[in-house]
Amino acid sequence: LYFAVSQSGETADTLYAMRELQRKGAKVLGICNVVGSTIARESDGGVYLHSGPEIAVASTKAFTSQLTIFYIFTLILSRMRHMGFEQGLEFINALEGVPARIQQILDKKEQLKDLAYAYAQHKDFLFLGRGLNYPVALEGALKLKEISYIHAEGYSAAEIKHGPIALINEQTPSVFIVPDDPLREKVISNMKEVKARKGKLIAFAVEGDDEVAELADDVFYVPKAEEYIYPFLMVLPAQIFAYYCALKLGRDVDQPRNLAKSVTVE
Repeated sequence: LYFAVSQSGETADTLYAMRELQRKGAKVLGICNVVGSTIARESDGGVYLHSGPEIAVASTKAFTSQLTIFYIFTLILSRMRHMGFEQGLEFINALEGVPARIQQILDKKEQLKDLAYAYAQHKDFLFLGRGLNYPVALEGALKLKEISYIHAEGYSAAEIKHGPIALINEQTPSVFIVPDDPLREKVISNMKEVKARKGKLIAFAVEGDDEVAELADDVFYVPKAEEYIYPFLMVLPAQIFAYYCALKLGRDVDQPRNLAKSVTVE
């Protein structure tokens, strides 16, 4: 089973891959936002995000909606196989608690504005996360480069000694995603490696994590939550940080240069 994920439902390379898979007999489910789009019509089934129109080129609502779809899909499969009712209910309750926690983060956006304004003049950034939050690092780096035109790269923190550590210096801030999960200690270890090489450290961490505060030059805290909920929460400060960096630099955050809302050529 394969998933074709596209906000527009018209992304050329995704559409080509879907058709090639179907030609070889595979089943493909489409995860799209635009009703009636090509992927929605040609896939073997799927789900609409129902995020509503997303006018800005850089997609944020769709990203969170895609997380939600895969969260629910995973929950359904788990319930069909091995997960008990009570545990399934815990996952549902955790998801239902996400909007309130998101609002808590949005209520502190001025902190992210101050943070972004302090760092917007830097030319390069690294975003680092592990496990479920590695894609959050990729999303943070992508948003920063898309709308602020600052060079940024996202990596798995587990790979830092396989190349990215060579880029560490005082002029290249490293943004670490530090949830309260089983991989936290390893992320802390990676932060110490960057600190030992005089790298600037920004951390998106969980309320009450004093160890991170001692290590990092700057910290933004998200509310405490279940470990599998943190991608929903950690992605917000990354996106908002990128937004305020772009504003500080006078960029057009809705229509960044050279970008299109739907990529219809390969």
